[in-house]
Amino acid sequence: MTHAASSRRFQAFSLGVLAFTLVVILWGAFVRATGSGAGCGDHWPVCNGEVIPREPSVQTLIEYTHRLTSGLVMILALALYVWARRGHAKGHPVRSAAAWALFFMVTEALVGAGIVLLKYVADNASVGRALWMGVHLVNTFLLVGAQTLVIWFARGRAALSLRGQGLPGALMGLSILGLLVLGVSGAIAALGDTLFPSTTLAEGLRQDVSETAHILIRLRVLHPLIAVGMGAFLVVASRWVARLRPSEDVRRAASAITVLYAVQLGAGVTNLLLLAPVWMQLVHLLLADFVWMSVVVMCASGLAADAPRLVAETAPASSAEPV
Repeated sequence: MTHAASSRRFQAFSLGVLAFTLVVILWGAFVRATGSGAGCGDHWPVCNGEVIPREPSVQTLIEYTHRLTSGLVMILALALYVWARRGHAKGHPVRSAAAWALFFMVTEALVGAGIVLLKYVADNASVGRALWMGVHLVNTFLLVGAQTLVIWFARGRAALSLRGQGLPGALMGLSILGLLVLGVSGAIAALGDTLFPSTTLAEGLRQDVSETAHILIRLRVLHPLIAVGMGAFLVVASRWVARLRPSEDVRRAASAITVLYAVQLGAGVTNLLLLAPVWMQLVHLLLADFVWMSVVVMCASGLAADAPRLVAETAPASSAEPV
């Protein structure tokens, strides 16, 4: 069942909320990459015990700016939810997508608060911090995915149908799960690069294979291996989904996944060769978000209730005529 498209203003607003959310996410990565997470101490939501810090350091300004923008994007997510509820009829998928977007925005703030209060910032190299970074990445992806679905459904797209999807459904589910695993490995690798920077590529490679190296260094070598394997799977899976769910939306999403992932792999290699400079880490993260959004769109279009199916999938089996 299709639903009426949202107003142009709502569509523009939902797109703006997603764009601003991506900016806040990148600024959060900048906070981690520059070691500014302790800029407000272990206080939350205040900064060093003050609502407005006086005579702040550069690190305090970086962290405080992140908190201000995070608060603003929370207000925008709430406004998006209220508008979705009031501007759409009951049963419209925009309403549920906006509700999930607000939910993950709240959990995003709670995870961020937990990281600060538990002092998983600055030079903390504990396994606990790596676990929280993984949780943070998963929640961020789910938040971006929910906001992407708000935009998708605002264009009048059909709601999702999860039952009876067979092989395409399995491929799309594995694509989502695989990207979450890849994202977690990337978050851990980025943390290792921040805490244990290398002066040369050769030094970094020696650290990766050293048995005495910190666990975060030994774990970061997994990320490029997972990235290559996941890239191959995504290309094959997206093409299969495009064949079994032959709609223009699925084909476009599959093409976008192939192109973006190729660019993302190139950015990953560049990041490695340049020894993970801050600006390249941010580019790498933004591309990862774009790949994730493309996969979400592929799943939304492939799982749509009105998505076309391959004829062989829907045609009833013919009974053999007796000889």
